[in-house]
Order: sequence, then C-alpha cells, then structure tokens
Amino acid sequence: MNLKIHLVTGNNHKVEEIRSLADNELTVVPISDLVGEIEVDEKGDTFLQNALIKVETFRHLGIPLVADDSGLEIDALNGFPGVQSSRFMEGRPYSEKMAEILQRLDGEKNRKARFKCAAVFYHPSGVVLAVEGTVEGSIAYEIRGEQGFGYDPIFVPDGYDRTFGELGQEVKSIISHRARAFKKLFSLLRLFFSNIDTEKHHKSSE
Repeated sequence: MNLKIHLVTGNNHKVEEIRSLADNELTVVPISDLVGEIEVDEKGDTFLQNALIKVETFRHLGIPLVADDSGLEIDALNGFPGVQSSRFMEGRPYSEKMAEILQRLDGEKNRKARFKCAAVFYHPSGVVLAVEGTVEGSIAYEIRGEQGFGYDPIFVPDGYDRTFGELGQEVKSIISHRARAFKKLFSLLRLFFSNIDTEKHHKSSE
C-alpha cells in the first residue's frame, strides 16, 4: 500500500525534511508539482491556524493534503518571533534575521526558547487530523553551523551543546519539532488509510 499526499509548501528544505520522516508506504509530493508556485495568506494567530489555512487554500483540488506551520518562540522576547518567524524581516536572508535576534538578546541571560510545529492532514471526505510537536532549548550566543535551515544555527536543543546547524539532519530527524509532529501525523495516517481499506474490503464482500 503506497499512499501519496501533497504537501502544501514552497520550501524545498521542508519537503526534503518531511520526506525523510516518511516510510516506504508514504510518498510526499509538493503541491507545486500540480499548481506551480504557491501563495498563501498566513494570517492566523497560531501555528495550527496557519497550517489549516494552507490546506483550506487547496481543498478544492479534492486530493489528500498535508501542511504545517512552525516557528521559534523566545521567552525573553515574549514569544517572538513566533508565528512571524518566516515573515520577520521578510525578504532578508536568515543570517540577517538571526543576527538581529542575537542583537535583541544582547546581555540577556534568559536564553530559553523552543521550536513548535503544527501539522495538519486533510482528506477530501472532510476528515481533518491535527498534531503538534515541540522541542525545548535555548538561543546560542552566536550563529554556529551551516546545516539545516531557518533559525537552526542559533538554536541549541536541550541535552546538547551544539546548535541544530551543527548537529545536522541525523539528530533533527529524531528530536526536532517537525520530526515529532510528523511522526505522530504519519502514524495517524497509516491508521486512517488502513481503516478506509478495511471498509472498502467489507463493502466489496457484501
């Protein structure tokens, strides 16, 4: 049983990361393969609302969809950048975004932070599944590492002394917010689709 789901994102890094979390029964395809460049007005107040907005935007296609929204919350900045993580200093490279955040934290001893991810699955039957994943950590005092993407080079997950930018995908695929969210979601998807197959079998046997 091979299941194809279309991921609502224009971020190639995210596509590869989520593909790496899927098993052989799941094929993750970017929605851009069907519709070209995508544009979604992410105006939600939470990560979950933004993920739901993404699937709602393409619900008319009548195919299974998956979307997520995620971001970095920093306690000393009252949760900033939060849902604005990708739109903060929009159009500027993440090296500049990270430098600005480090400047705002200059002299701040409380470096506690977390990455959060909300992931949503939509099925044309009207079924919606939603999960969340979180990884706690702290903000480094400098940008370190060139692996990963986004704010990875300034985030040190709890239990480690290196940033995600230094630890790389091998560790991220186990403990990251996105890994935790999508492992939950993919487990639910296998149950959901196995139930659909069971129902089809029963109906064909009647």
